[in-house]
Amino acid sequence: MTELKPVKEGKVREIYDNGDTLIMVATDRISCFDVILNNQVKKKGTVLTQMSKFWFDYTSDILPNHMISTDVNDMPEFFHQSAFDGNSMLCRKLTMLPVECIVRGYITGSGWASYQKTGTVCGIRLPEGLKESDKLPEPIYTPSTKAEIGDHDENISFEQSIEYLEKAFPEKGQEYAEKLRDYTIALYKKCAEHALNCGIIIADTKFEFGLDENGNIILGDEMLTPDSSRFWPADTYEPGHSQPSFDKQFARDWLKANPDNDWTLPQEIVDKTIEKYLQAYRQITGKEL
Repeated sequence: MTELKPVKEGKVREIYDNGDTLIMVATDRISCFDVILNNQVKKKGTVLTQMSKFWFDYTSDILPNHMISTDVNDMPEFFHQSAFDGNSMLCRKLTMLPVECIVRGYITGSGWASYQKTGTVCGIRLPEGLKESDKLPEPIYTPSTKAEIGDHDENISFEQSIEYLEKAFPEKGQEYAEKLRDYTIALYKKCAEHALNCGIIIADTKFEFGLDENGNIILGDEMLTPDSSRFWPADTYEPGHSQPSFDKQFARDWLKANPDNDWTLPQEIVDKTIEKYLQAYRQITGKEL
């Protein structure tokens, strides 16, 4: 069996080249504030891959995605080991578009901070008098740049996203920017409605898109996982303050409260984090992992 090495390692994902396809492995690493922590969160990678699979299947009527299979038997022999079972996805190769597509249905996080200062988020003027965590009248599209590991993504306006895309794809900037915005909002609306029926509010999320060999826009990367989204329990939702969430918030809160943490979490925080991930998976898919 040939030992394979990833061609690209992100904070959480490893990408393997498989000729005309890719294999994306979601590891059990956890990153907060753009730093990879020293802990592994067991099963986290499997939750990310299987939740993405659920959403890719659920939204294939809106646009195609890059997923081919999550069955390791469809992958080279190297992946037929327990370390890859459940957390690996065989994918189409895409030319990725250089914009992170963020959609916000509720005002929280950096959006809330910006609104308090200027009444706007990424150049979009919002109604006056909103409280933290309020639902927005309509979801808003707030793209950002894609940063390298260690750098921070930068929020940009829709107009700036046209310029970014135009630089990379001359004469296509406007068309791609509009399509990304429209797909992002359509995906969010369909999935947020499903999640709400399952007792989960999707406050915001990010998507990434690429082009296939024919120049069609295809949904890539991961989709609506607790790593790429803010999930809130609907039954305790109450605007006016931050909400408890089904994601890395436990880890982030603990790190903030313990500044001399050396990027290492206590085991109980790790356990609480995976418990939340598993609960979100159960509620959204209706299945046990």
